[in-house]
Amino acid sequence: MNSSRVLLIEDTQDDESLTLRGLRSASEAIEISVVRDGAAGLELLRSGGPLPSLVLLDLKLPKVDGTEVLRQIREDPGLRKLCVVVFTSSSEPRDVTRCYAVSCNSYVIKPVAYESYIDAVRQIGRYWLGLNVPVQD
Repeated sequence: MNSSRVLLIEDTQDDESLTLRGLRSASEAIEISVVRDGAAGLELLRSGGPLPSLVLLDLKLPKVDGTEVLRQIREDPGLRKLCVVVFTSSSEPRDVTRCYAVSCNSYVIKPVAYESYIDAVRQIGRYWLGLNVPVQD
């Protein structure tokens, strides 16, 4: 896996820590930015800086919820090709349906058990940053 950028949009400190641990176990070459709310995530993405290879997006966020963040990403011509994985505790069918309707690349429910959580994040990192071939401009 080459050096990759990940944007984690997550408001829960424990989930942030576990997610960072899982991503770093997938590869030390990952550059990770973390923001705590949807508005900050959109601001960072629109700042003109380098775009991430992957956005890990929680749904239940302050200021702008994850579904709205995803919708705005998909409506923005400069962002719409980003790989966005919804990584959330919600197993509600309506949330899953809503996120795929707005074109998330994947929807993953956060496991409860520590090892399962770390393994899920590790697999997300390995797939989306190592195996997946993104659209090239």
